[in-house]
Amino acid sequence: PKTFDYNLVVIGAGSAGLVTAYLAAALKARVALVERERMGGDCLYTGCVPSKALLRSARFVNQVNRAREFGMRSAKAEFDFGDVMDRVQQVIRQIEPHDSVERYTELGAHCIRGEARISSPYTVEVNGKTLSTRNIVIATGARPSVPVIQGLEGIDFLTSDTVWKLQTLPERLLVLGGGPIGCELAQAFVRLGSQVTLVERDGAVLAREDPDVSGMVMERLEREGVDLRLEHKPLRFFGKDGKGVLVCESQQNNAGEVFFEFDKVLIAVGRVANTGGFGLEELGIPVAESGVVETNEYLQTIYPNIYACGDVAGPYQLTHAAAHQAWYATVNALFGGFRRFKVDYSVIPWAIFTEPEIARVGLNERDAEEKDIPFEVTRFSMQDLDRAIADGENEGVVKVLTVPGRDRILGVSIVGHRAGDLIAEYVLAMRNRIGLNRILNTIHVYPTFAEANKHVAGNWKRAHAPAGVLGWLGRFHYWRRS
Repeated sequence: PKTFDYNLVVIGAGSAGLVTAYLAAALKARVALVERERMGGDCLYTGCVPSKALLRSARFVNQVNRAREFGMRSAKAEFDFGDVMDRVQQVIRQIEPHDSVERYTELGAHCIRGEARISSPYTVEVNGKTLSTRNIVIATGARPSVPVIQGLEGIDFLTSDTVWKLQTLPERLLVLGGGPIGCELAQAFVRLGSQVTLVERDGAVLAREDPDVSGMVMERLEREGVDLRLEHKPLRFFGKDGKGVLVCESQQNNAGEVFFEFDKVLIAVGRVANTGGFGLEELGIPVAESGVVETNEYLQTIYPNIYACGDVAGPYQLTHAAAHQAWYATVNALFGGFRRFKVDYSVIPWAIFTEPEIARVGLNERDAEEKDIPFEVTRFSMQDLDRAIADGENEGVVKVLTVPGRDRILGVSIVGHRAGDLIAEYVLAMRNRIGLNRILNTIHVYPTFAEANKHVAGNWKRAHAPAGVLGWLGRFHYWRRS
């Protein structure tokens, strides 16, 4: 086109789309933000926000049940599950204005509700109108993956999208999948009173983590009453007397077929990118084997003015990673003719909000061994942290991988209370090439959980103390006493 209605049209108003529109408007570009459902996307309505609200209520119930640990003779929490789920919706409503049409309109974005279809590299059809634009950003997110299992189509199953509609606590909940979503919700529901069975194909839940890290979570889940069934392959579903039944092939001790009855089943086996229905096929924009839109290191598709970011682009399915990508997509789209920026994935943290929490940035031992990268490991146990002992939350570990003989950080795994908060210091350190020596020399408030980061740096320092110099100092002080 000789002229354009917009500098940028963004398809999808989830995390990636919202940040893209915000940045473009802040940079004084004319931007349209198209969303077919609700502003805020999965994170606000079916992901981060509702899950953390539910986990908080479940954690309160768990703390009440631990009353004697804190010196209380007794405590009791009476609740109705429907009230808990109403609170989840209340939290969503309280956060909604942050992602609302009103707010983004005020910021300078043109918000349009409707189905978007890319009709050419420079035009997007919405509600029967054609929007011309210099650039397009695809930020359509992802949805729960539903596996092909015989009989599942006849079962009224739940996903991370639909579980929030529950108003009655399932007496028996079957969770299929031992990833972050499956583990978080399994723990929440068992704390609220469900009998929870978690079925996982692998030999451990949270398989991306080191065995000692995932092992701490598995031990806690089992201690709280989750029936972990590892190395169980789902074969088929069927109904029986108004209840559901899952048949699995157990790979443990040649047990053969195992039957699990349930009132509700939650499918939590991952998420798949939303790539269909808005014009990719017609334009020939390829989708990778992993299911995400193929992009280059600048987040461009095969059309240099069409970008993708967030879950639809991968490789991470994280709200903060989507926001990180959105910066690159926006700046490259608006200023790519002058300078382009490659996406930097070198320091991407994430957290799993079970109890204990898991947080990681960079390499863990499994990654380093697979990539044949030399490393040293330094650990500090939360059992030795004063604040953790005082709070009754001394379960966990800080584990830091460094270059052999040096304090340069390759990666960090933290298990424990508020691990997702503690990891931030290491993200900053790795991003700015700060080593353990400088963390050790940083004053940390006593008594706090953040001291764990200082203590692990101290353990590294002791392990690398210069023996020769210390031996000389011993002789020097002996001479001074003589």
